[in-house]
Amino acid sequence: MEGSSHDTYDYRATVFTDKCQLTLAAGSGGHGCISFLREKFIAEGPANGGDGGNGGNIYIQAVRGETSLHKLARRRIIKAGRGKNGQGKAKGGQRGEDVLVQVPVGTVVREVARRDPVADEEERMAGATEDEVRGQWRRDKWILYPGSIPSDYATAEFPILKRSRILAQTPAPIHLDLSTPMETPMLLAAGAVGGLGNPYFVSKTYPRPKFATRGDPGMTVTVELELKLLADIGFVGLPNAGKSTLLRAMSRSRARVGSWAFTTLQPNIGTVVLDNHQGRPRFAASRATGEPRTQFSVADIPGLIRDAHKDRGLGLGFLRHVERAQVLAFIVDLAAGDAVQALKDLWHELAAFERLRGMETNAQTESRMINWKAFGSSPSSASARDAAVAKDGAGFVINPSASQELPDLILKPISTKPWLVVATKADMEDTQENFARLQSYLNSIESGDESHPSNLKNTWQGKLAAIPVSAIRGEGVDRISEWTISLLED
Repeated sequence: MEGSSHDTYDYRATVFTDKCQLTLAAGSGGHGCISFLREKFIAEGPANGGDGGNGGNIYIQAVRGETSLHKLARRRIIKAGRGKNGQGKAKGGQRGEDVLVQVPVGTVVREVARRDPVADEEERMAGATEDEVRGQWRRDKWILYPGSIPSDYATAEFPILKRSRILAQTPAPIHLDLSTPMETPMLLAAGAVGGLGNPYFVSKTYPRPKFATRGDPGMTVTVELELKLLADIGFVGLPNAGKSTLLRAMSRSRARVGSWAFTTLQPNIGTVVLDNHQGRPRFAASRATGEPRTQFSVADIPGLIRDAHKDRGLGLGFLRHVERAQVLAFIVDLAAGDAVQALKDLWHELAAFERLRGMETNAQTESRMINWKAFGSSPSSASARDAAVAKDGAGFVINPSASQELPDLILKPISTKPWLVVATKADMEDTQENFARLQSYLNSIESGDESHPSNLKNTWQGKLAAIPVSAIRGEGVDRISEWTISLLED
């Protein structure tokens, strides 16, 4: 509205998130029912209470077509359904609804914290004797018949409950590398077991038991999701080099473009369709698994400036996106000056960032050499990971587990990735000589006459290409797709 003080939101802008933290809460079990048969001429009918339903599970599945974690980042907390309570006439409670979390291929799942009341109870019961367990009435475990008071059962001997989950829970800590599409989901958090109805406790001592069990509480797992592979090819270039325009020319992405620097403030993901299943495919390609490749993804990474590895400009956050691309495409503007120098400046920033990451990895390795544990080493040690000490059923938090930071992922070095150069604005005048110098420089690198622009060891040794394009006219962009497919197949 004209004259409004509120900024208008651009709904065409691409929302992208490559790292987020989720809290997964499995469903709790429903309570068992205390009920008795009531029919004519039967004064005191037998127990017929139903069992409670089991809680819902949480699964994860890596699928193609997803490119970002922004949908999950908005939710933050994902809860599975709770099991319904049992009912009379031996009617069992309905099972809780499962939840399926779908993530992009190339997502790494790492556990940050875990709270598993069932595992903690099993650990406590393992060290207790049978006399200590039998005869205990606990409000969090048992349900009494309406009108009953706990003092009526002070001398009663309750049976020992030995139950386990229906599905085996993934042991801690969870660390999954979902680098391939999954046909079947994988269990992350198993739902709790429902409570038992009073028919389960019929005995000579209690022919008509007036007690049942509560459903087990569900576990909670906090995981960190991070994209290890952002896209098949990533555009790396200086600001206003034409990366977003090229992305629009290659795909149906509607990335924002403009004639000023830093038009792109977050990565834009586009998809180049190779086979639309309406005729002969544009290019015949296959994946490493043998299945045909019908598309590949392109990431338009925000522009890099000098000293970007020192967190200047858009900083280290977007340099990390570069190492998540399988192939690198360096975008140089032929009309903005020396293309060779621009390529050297880009490689200088990437090499400095790679050295910085190497120093961080060495520091993390040295810090992990001290493996001291203040608490127990059991797989369900919530006191160690959750940092909570239980006292009389109350939890006193010492150090919130959400504040724990995981080490960065160890990814393939940038200098070992295949790369090519795309020379934009080749349709403008007086750009032929600039492109000829760029082509000569790449030939010198390939033949060994010139050192690699990163000045690093163990760099990628392959055939280099400089592809001139006019992105605004859509000329020459097909060569980029063809060359990218050849690098992906290698």
